[in-house]
Parts: sequence; structure tokens; C-alpha cells
Amino acid sequence: MKLLFRLIALALFIVFFDFALKNTDEVVLHFFWGSQTRSPIIILLLMFFIGGVAMGVLAMVTTVLSYRRELARYKKEAEEQKKEAVAVAQVRDRPPPPESIIEQVGL
Repeated sequence: MKLLFRLIALALFIVFFDFALKNTDEVVLHFFWGSQTRSPIIILLLMFFIGGVAMGVLAMVTTVLSYRRELARYKKEAEEQKKEAVAVAQVRDRPPPPESIIEQVGL
């Protein structure tokens, strides 16, 4: 399985590397206030891709953190319930005191 993933990764690298070699034409990127930059199109594509990934990760941070807090709360509740269940099982396994048996029988 590891070999298969490495072969797929190698094939993707070769495809993207070939794509980069074929797109070396310079393009002009116009910014605000008349500023501009010249660079190969593949560099601009890579920069925008990395920027998009970074923005996506930043957008997910709050959701992931809230899920972690919720998971910690559920784990804490599960531990408390487990302790309660153990305490109830210990009480149930103890024999009743003699006074309660006498009261139940009615002596």
C-alpha cells in the first residue's frame, strides 16, 4: 500500500513538474495604485494556491478548536459516569446490613 501511494505521488510530481516547465511565460500582475509585478505564471499559481490553502486552514481553526473543547467535555462526563457506575456496582455487591433484613421480614 505504501508503495502504491509513493508511485501515485511520483506520478503527480512528474505531471506537475512538467506543467511548471511548460508554463514559464512571464505575466504581469496588476495591483492597486498602478503597481505591478512580473513573474512566471507557475510562480503566481503556486503563490495563490498556497495562499488559498492557508486561508482555508485559518477558517477551520475555530471549528476544530470548538470540537476539541466539546470532545474534552464529553470525555470528562464519560469518566464521571464511569465512576458513578463503579460506585453503584460496589454498593449493589455489598450484602445488606442485618437491621434491614429484620425490617423486611417484619420481626
